[in-house]
Amino acid sequence: MKEFQHLALALGLGLIVGMQREWASKYAGIRSFPLITLLGALSAMTAIHFDGWVIAAAMLALAMLIIFENYLHVRAGKSDIGITTDAAAFVMFFVGVILALDYTASATAVAGTVALLLHWKKPLHGFVQRIGEEDVQAIMRLILIALVILPLLPNRAFDPFGVINPFQIWLMVVLIVGISLGAYMAYKLLGARVGILLGGILGGLISSTATTVSYARNTRQYPETAPAAAVVIFVASTVVFGRVIFEIAVVAPELLSVTVPPLLVMMALMALVSGALYLWTCPGGQNLSQDKPPSDMKAAIGFGLLYAVVVLAVAVGKDHFGERGLYGVAALSGLTDMDAITLSSAQLMQKGELSADIGWRLIMVGTMANLVFKGIAVAVLGNRHLAWRMGFLFAIALAIGGLILYVWPSVAGAGAVAANAG
Repeated sequence: MKEFQHLALALGLGLIVGMQREWASKYAGIRSFPLITLLGALSAMTAIHFDGWVIAAAMLALAMLIIFENYLHVRAGKSDIGITTDAAAFVMFFVGVILALDYTASATAVAGTVALLLHWKKPLHGFVQRIGEEDVQAIMRLILIALVILPLLPNRAFDPFGVINPFQIWLMVVLIVGISLGAYMAYKLLGARVGILLGGILGGLISSTATTVSYARNTRQYPETAPAAAVVIFVASTVVFGRVIFEIAVVAPELLSVTVPPLLVMMALMALVSGALYLWTCPGGQNLSQDKPPSDMKAAIGFGLLYAVVVLAVAVGKDHFGERGLYGVAALSGLTDMDAITLSSAQLMQKGELSADIGWRLIMVGTMANLVFKGIAVAVLGNRHLAWRMGFLFAIALAIGGLILYVWPSVAGAGAVAANAG
């Protein structure tokens, strides 16, 4: 019975990919791909009773059929033959093979991915045409950071407090560069002109501080853009909390129930203010001022050093000065960068060296300090109209954050939760 299920699924997955090819290329389609997938499944079933050479023979036969088909197309004067359909045929053959070997979930995921890749030809080619040499270099730098440097680093601590771990520090660098580069590529995929709200969202994911500085400078030259700039800056500052929550979820998922609710409340209230501001000003569309990819190696190394300093400062502050020392470190760190204090606090909470109840408060203090820094940046770099707007909006956000810090109840078991998580 199970064999029939595998064959039926092979037929269905082949039909999905074949339907797309039939619609797009008229080369190999609705009949060919189900037969190719069934060939893979049947060869794997046969190989169970004989040997792996059966699969190799079936693959060789498929290759000969493809070569012969291409030869006939060339003789007929058709020069637009690509290897995409041929490659998809081989992949679907092995989808049938792994289906017969009971890798059902993997086979289904691969077949779905193949269908999407084939169908998204124009968007993917358009995306490649929109990216430049700097963007490709940024992707290569991320590969260097994540797949070359990271595995070479020692995964152990080198300090008395047990927090300076080169592997874990660089892992945080990979996380931040990956988030920023992913948001930047989403912006490139969506095109140069995006809606004002989407501009703020992507600005918050890439860098809310950089977005604030960029739009503030722009209002000096173009004062009429101040209302739109205010929306983008405040939306970006709101989205920062979503980025913070995501970072906590990656580093310390067991502590989400304690750390996330107050941050979500802060984000929700700021989102309401953002919505009211947008409806009140009704700004037009505007470009997202993010012209260069964010994964610069110097910036990555700089963040790694900053993260190491912050995580060590938090450990030293806790050891020598108690909670007050921690809040001072959070405020100083959060002035220009929220990622360092967020990731360092989350990592210490995960290890059980910092209670979750104090951890989220440190992060909240860091975000409030970051709002103060951005307010100063707007006052210095932006025009007077934007400065008044953002001063009022950031004052509301700071009041909300202060109120949450004051009224939010302490969780008695937060320390125990952190200890158990470690």
